Amino acid sequence: MPILLKNVQTIRSSEITPEDVFLRRREFLAAAGLALGATTAGMLPGSPARAAVPPLGAVSKWPESTIETQTPEEQATSYNNFYELGTDKGDPKKNAARLITDPWSVEIAGECGKPGKYTLEDILKPHSNEERVYRLRCVEAWSMVIPWAGFPLGDLLKRFEPTGNAKYVQFETLLDPERLPGQQYPVLQWPYVEGLRMDEAMHPLTMMVVGMYGKLLPNQSGAPLRLVVPWKYGFKSIKSIVKISFVEKQPDTSWNLSAPREYGFYSNVNPNVSHPRWSQAKERRLDGESKGLSALFAEKRDTLMFNGYADEVAGLYSDLDLKANF
Repeated sequence: MPILLKNVQTIRSSEITPEDVFLRRREFLAAAGLALGATTAGMLPGSPARAAVPPLGAVSKWPESTIETQTPEEQATSYNNFYELGTDKGDPKKNAARLITDPWSVEIAGECGKPGKYTLEDILKPHSNEERVYRLRCVEAWSMVIPWAGFPLGDLLKRFEPTGNAKYVQFETLLDPERLPGQQYPVLQWPYVEGLRMDEAMHPLTMMVVGMYGKLLPNQSGAPLRLVVPWKYGFKSIKSIVKISFVEKQPDTSWNLSAPREYGFYSNVNPNVSHPRWSQAKERRLDGESKGLSALFAEKRDTLMFNGYADEVAGLYSDLDLKANF
């Protein structure tokens, strides 16, 4: 069995990837430029340059994904936050063509045995001689259900041999106001930075993502490489990553720097801890019908602790006061 599927018994058995997503695996291969050993993504006339992606051994569904209704692709890719491309939820798609992702590299730094600057091809190459598998799954986000394509972040981090001093992992987004016009405005301190504790980063639910809906990530969703941490609020899932650092002390994070009273380092989905300006006990799920202002009036549902992943991740915080460490 491929290495990415060995620990699936830790995930809820009641969840499963939608069949239509799995059956589109060949479409994903073709869209990613991976069929027949191709090494670069196919491009349509007038489309922005896309980063090259190396061939994979296979694309496989992940059999332990949620069965909740999937958010329509058009809504998930046109109503989202990516402040580097604009603060309105429609701005990322509108400005997506500005983000050129070829070439792309990721710097690895800090407390590790193999620091350096790696091309995207280096980052995505197989971790071993075993068959390379991407998992397709629907992640229960705070407002959407999305079929992500990616692999466990921990598999990538191990390749760089973190030392015993590596207690946290810090991530950094591209800094380029020409490609990311939202960075021309002081909405946040640029570049965008985020971080995880090492055990959070190594958890099998934490994904490095390169695709969604059977296709490569669109620019507005964080191409070519983003993080997905499904039990945390969405702003923890940093987009368009260009640097990963292994550090000993808890790193700064963008929203905590901007508003420390409102946004903590952990940012776990927790209905029992209210944001200073609103309750987080309820959520609205975007379902295809709720768009723009209508999303503000969509039916609410109870927010689940750790976004419904309590069985898998609560043990990470057994000794932590989650109200003090929000």
